Amino acid sequence: MMSDGLRERSKARRREAILRAAYELFADRGFEATTIADIAAAAEVSPRTVTLYFPSKLELAMSEFDSFTVRLSTAVHERQPGLTILDALERWLREENTQRSDLDELADRVLELNPQLRAAAEARMAEVIQYGARIIAEERGGSPDDFGPRMASAAAAAVISEVCYRPQEGSIDTAMAFLRAGVATLPSEPAS
Repeated sequence: MMSDGLRERSKARRREAILRAAYELFADRGFEATTIADIAAAAEVSPRTVTLYFPSKLELAMSEFDSFTVRLSTAVHERQPGLTILDALERWLREENTQRSDLDELADRVLELNPQLRAAAEARMAEVIQYGARIIAEERGGSPDDFGPRMASAAAAAVISEVCYRPQEGSIDTAMAFLRAGVATLPSEPAS
């Protein structure tokens, strides 16, 4: 039993070492110029080990962003009964901002410096926006294809991007007040 915990911690450390090495190289050399072999050497593992943890270089590059979107989806989907989507979003944003690490900062820098990764992140964020529109539509009554849920979800995605990538004192309060005011102006059901 004890060896299982040690093995899992060892795997987690190795995974983080690979991520950190990759992100540092992507920030320094760029995504395209960095090879799996470069990442393996920097992380002091074999190229095969890198691909065991991350089957492709793109999957490795997007790992932190994907983890971020999974945490967001989970927070919204598994919110407590009676908690609105905006309440769940606000709670999640506050938790995310208190748990940011230097690896998160490095991952953000990699996205900023590498247009092809930024494009991949935007495509994945579009999926999150569609998911958000479905949840908002369920909560407010209506279809996820209606203007209101789509607009609210897109605004929430923009707020998340600003608050998470450019955190400032009071930004969550301001962002949530903006979102709540905007959502309050939307009809609860689609216009006929």
